[in-house]
This record gives sequence, structure tokens and C-alpha cells, in this order.
Amino acid sequence: MNQKEILSLQSMPAASPGYGCPPCRFINREYFTVSYESDPASIRQAVPEPLQPDGSNTVFYEWIKMPDSSGLGSYEESGIVIPCTYNGEPCNFTAQMYLNNGPAILAGREIWGFPKKWGHPCLKVKETETLTGTLYYNDILVAMGTMPFKYNVLDDKAIAEAIVKTQVNLKLIPDVDGSPKIVQLAAYNLEDIVVKGAWSGPARLSLTPHVNAPVADLPVKACIDGKHFIADLTLPYARVIHDYLNNAKEA
Repeated sequence: MNQKEILSLQSMPAASPGYGCPPCRFINREYFTVSYESDPASIRQAVPEPLQPDGSNTVFYEWIKMPDSSGLGSYEESGIVIPCTYNGEPCNFTAQMYLNNGPAILAGREIWGFPKKWGHPCLKVKETETLTGTLYYNDILVAMGTMPFKYNVLDDKAIAEAIVKTQVNLKLIPDVDGSPKIVQLAAYNLEDIVVKGAWSGPARLSLTPHVNAPVADLPVKACIDGKHFIADLTLPYARVIHDYLNNAKEA
């Protein structure tokens, strides 16, 4: 390969790119989110400055089923999202993510800085009536959430407004000598959102301590509610809102 060919490569490996080219379109993306109250000191520890927790002491634990994802395939995902502010503007910080799809892990980490690790999440309806999310890591159940199936109908417009909220990731990529090469806060907003149904209801969440899947480090004090919705949407490229290395040089 010559230099022009090398610079045109989409991703590693050169012989077969690890994932498709964004933006990524998701069809029938299904969410189950449990909102719960957690410990403010634990939330502060999980949120990188200059992001600030929004003061509500609320954490979102979510499961997402993605049966049709352009460039990535079909997979499921589970993780923790924390409501925050950046320069006074509301946003959500993605703290942990576990999923069962190689291309989505590679693309998510390399492009957007998603904190993705391999795990085994599952979202399904159990015994006809209970929406149930589980996450297994190393064959150990580390998270389980439940909610009545399609209990109360929600307004589609309100859900679309929540989905479009700015999302932020801490992107960390080392250099070849192990020193930091990229240390950024990367932000994005989902686009072209079409909500196909949304529901709410009471919910319960159980988290088990695990050193390699530390979801229980943000303990459940009280469950607030559950939300279940299905939507089509597009994940575009991200933007850098804070560069830690440049700030360190300026300081």
C-alpha cells in the first residue's frame, strides 16, 4: 500500500475494517431505563471534571436492544448514564457500557470514546408480563432490572426531546509508549429521531459488586421509575468539547 491508500483506510485491520463508516442508523432501537437515586459522593467520583453532576443524585441504568444497526450489526448493550451539566448546559455522561458486539466496541471506543467493554446484556419480556433486563459479566449476574410491560403510555414528543439531549463520553487513547495521546470529552447529539412507542411504570434494579464490571459502585438507594421506548435514530460523528492535554499545556 502507498501513502494515499493508507490514509484512505477506514479502520484497522487494513485488510478488513473492523466496522462500517458512520453515521450509523439504528432501526427499532429499544430502550429500558431505570432511574434511581444514588450516593452523591459516588456520583461525583464517577463524573470527570469539568462536568458537574446535576445535583439530583439521579443515575440512569439502561438496557438497549439494537436489532438493526448500519455498519455495526445486531446486538444488545447495558450501562450507566449520569445526568450532568457542562458550562451550565444539561447533558448526560456515559460512565459504563457493556455489550456483545465487536464492531460496536471497536467503533464506539475509537471514534466517540464510549466506555465499552465486552459483556452479555439481554432485554426481553419474561412470562408474558415483565420487561426484564439482565447483564452477565464472566458468567456472573451483575445487574437486573424489571418493569411491567407497557404499563403507562408516554408522550412520544417528550421522549424524543430526552433522546436528543447532549451525550458526553470521556475518550482515552494511549500513545505507542503508553503515555496519553488523546484525553478528551467528546459530545454528540442523536439525530433523525422517530419514536415508535413509549411507556413508563414502576421499576426495580439490583446491582451486584464485581471488580471488572463495577456497576454497583453507584449503589441503588431508591428506584424512581422505569421507561421503555422504541425509536429509529442516527448516531452522527462527535465533537470535542474539552481537551485535557491542551489544557494541561496551557496551564
